[in-house]
Amino acid sequence: MAVLPIRITGDPVLHSPALPVETIDDELRALVRDLFETMDAAPGVGLAAPQVGVPLRLFTYGWVDESGSRWRGVAINPELWITPPPAGEPDLDEESEGCLSFPGERFGLRRAERAILRATDLDGERFEIAAEGWLARIFQHEYDHLDGTLYTDRLDDHDRRIVAKIMRKLGWGGAGESWMPGVDDLEG
Repeated sequence: MAVLPIRITGDPVLHSPALPVETIDDELRALVRDLFETMDAAPGVGLAAPQVGVPLRLFTYGWVDESGSRWRGVAINPELWITPPPAGEPDLDEESEGCLSFPGERFGLRRAERAILRATDLDGERFEIAAEGWLARIFQHEYDHLDGTLYTDRLDDHDRRIVAKIMRKLGWGGAGESWMPGVDDLEG
């Protein structure tokens, strides 16, 4: 297992649709182990394969909800159904979101309150999870990565201007830019 560098916004792999996983084999299992290790080291609650430079439709997630239930798994070739997001401005205390591919920043973003995730696990078995609240948000965020969308792409004009200023200031926006969890202090 290995912690992998996480690509930073602007890298083409983050802004392009990912390809379907064709085969679940030892190479894919190793990638999933590395995704979990990288996600945990970052630390994050989800990590999509494109974020480590692999343009495949899969993501990992790991989160403990308010009741202490642990949600941890991998979604291969996922499908996602969501309810319409609520109208209005996001509540910055409840709806702030961050991203390991835009490290160190958080912005308010409205997401659907409920989602249904259908995907395949590492054993090749199909599964379905009906999610609400933060877990639904995690699924939407990671699923977006598979379509080449970062959460910053969904922000309002004001926040997108702030994102652009941050990118210019930090020199982000090119191919191959990344940070290494446990080495670089970009999340702080």
